[in-house]
Amino acid sequence: MSRYRLHLEAYADLDKIRGYIAQDNPDAADRLITEIFDAVRALVDSPHIGHQRPDLTSKPLRFINVREYLIAYAPNLKPLWVVAVIHARRSPRMIAAILREQE
Repeated sequence: MSRYRLHLEAYADLDKIRGYIAQDNPDAADRLITEIFDAVRALVDSPHIGHQRPDLTSKPLRFINVREYLIAYAPNLKPLWVVAVIHARRSPRMIAAILREQE
C-alpha cells in the first residue's frame, strides 16, 4: 500500500512541469521530478515539517518548497495526500484559486 497519494491535478501539475523543463533539458526535468518525489516520501515520516499558509487556504494543508515549486499536502491524512505542485512565483491569489478547485 502506498504511503502517499497524489490528487489527479497534482499528477497533471508534475506532467506540465516536466514537459516544460524537458523542452530545454530532459535530464534536469527528470532530476527535479525525482527531487519532488523524494520530498514527498520524506513527508510521510514527518508530515508536519511543512509550513501553514493561511494566506492561501483555510484548509488544514501544509506546504514545502522544492527548488522554486510549492508542494501543498494534507499532513493528517493516511496515506499522505498531495494536493498540488505549484510554481512558487505564481501570485498568491492564483495559488489560492488553484487550491480551492482541488478538493
